[in-house]
Amino acid sequence: MPTTTLQASAADPSTLDVEETWTRDHVESVQLERLQWTLRHAYGNVPLYRRKFDDAGVRPEDLRSLADLALFPFTTKEDLRSVYPFGMFAVPQAQVARVHASSGTTGQPTVVGYTAGDLDRWASLVARSLRASGVKAGWKVHNAYGYGLFTGGLGAHAGAERLGCTVIPISGGQTERQVQLIRDFEPDAILATPTYLLTILDAMAAAGTDPRSTSLKTAVLGAEPWTEGMRQELEGRMGFDACDIYGLSEVMGPGVAGECVESKDGSHVWEDHFRPEVIDPFTEKVLDDGSPGELVFTSLTKEALPIIRYRTHDLTRLLPGTARPGMRRMERITGRSDDMVIVRGVNLFPTQVEELALAIPALSPHFQLELTRPEGQRMDQLTINIEVRDGVSAIDGAAAAQELQHRIKTHIGSTCSVRIVEQGSLVRSSGKLRRIYDLRPRG
Repeated sequence: MPTTTLQASAADPSTLDVEETWTRDHVESVQLERLQWTLRHAYGNVPLYRRKFDDAGVRPEDLRSLADLALFPFTTKEDLRSVYPFGMFAVPQAQVARVHASSGTTGQPTVVGYTAGDLDRWASLVARSLRASGVKAGWKVHNAYGYGLFTGGLGAHAGAERLGCTVIPISGGQTERQVQLIRDFEPDAILATPTYLLTILDAMAAAGTDPRSTSLKTAVLGAEPWTEGMRQELEGRMGFDACDIYGLSEVMGPGVAGECVESKDGSHVWEDHFRPEVIDPFTEKVLDDGSPGELVFTSLTKEALPIIRYRTHDLTRLLPGTARPGMRRMERITGRSDDMVIVRGVNLFPTQVEELALAIPALSPHFQLELTRPEGQRMDQLTINIEVRDGVSAIDGAAAAQELQHRIKTHIGSTCSVRIVEQGSLVRSSGKLRRIYDLRPRG
């Protein structure tokens, strides 16, 4: 590995890491060096990569410029599952300090590993992300990400400690206790998924606690797509900043990219450790910056599990850096290609519904998409179950449902039904929220 990859982040947690000040040209020169190392490391130590490279007719030495990365094959979740559990590891088992894994709810879990060096760099990148989002050394941090095999809890925990914070490791669930501890422990920042923070805010309201009266100053939210409308909803209720943090376990975990509180214009990718691309998900062609498509990541410094051109299924576009000019930004994730609902030939994402619903004052952020196919019919039916806000009458609720149905037809082009349901009847998030319920008959 190039020696620069082993250096720790800035010793003073209140200052920028030196890498955050690099020019674009310097970032790309470091990326090329680290990409060449990563390809050699993967080809030499991971049989799956050796086979994929050989089948594609490429070798690590074929990468002479950053554009040459397009010559190399993609990695998919199915690749990781095919060598379950440890076939992607590029170092001996004795050098693997920790393993994490996905939930496996949609198939075989994907397993990822970390050396001690990987864990050190991960903690530094999460610390960088938290600091960029406004978290300060010395603060108390309420960590409501789930602990265990999920990367969110322990990843955020280590980063907050690296930043110099006091961590309250509450994890997800036990929402009433979360509210009590926020009152009693007086944390300065909260880390959670956006929908679980919404659940916590609802629990505060039920307990008679005004979120604006708490000690909280900042929320750093990730692990699921969320919209600018949701940010306005949360910030309006909390009275403080909410910023995005991006990551996924196959690439590292949280901290691959982070949003800067001074700009709130998308997450800057920490390109000293990751090379992002955006591709057309159908043709697999690499797209120019500014063009929307599927996000692809290659790791640059990972030892235990190097990842080459991993297809995330997240839909976004890459834009020039602002608060960190040398690092490109990801526009807010608009959805996932595998979360897309196709209704009568029209593509629809839950985030689109969220954005439209939150623009209607009577409607709450609590909704579910229900897909059915009535008996004897060939066409699918989409029903949106949604709650209204406190104090909204049945007549006003019905009018709001009709308005949402109209806006979905006008802005998305999809025909659906909107059903107002009883307040509190929809499942609340205790971590990652399930938005889509596919009730269509199988077979």
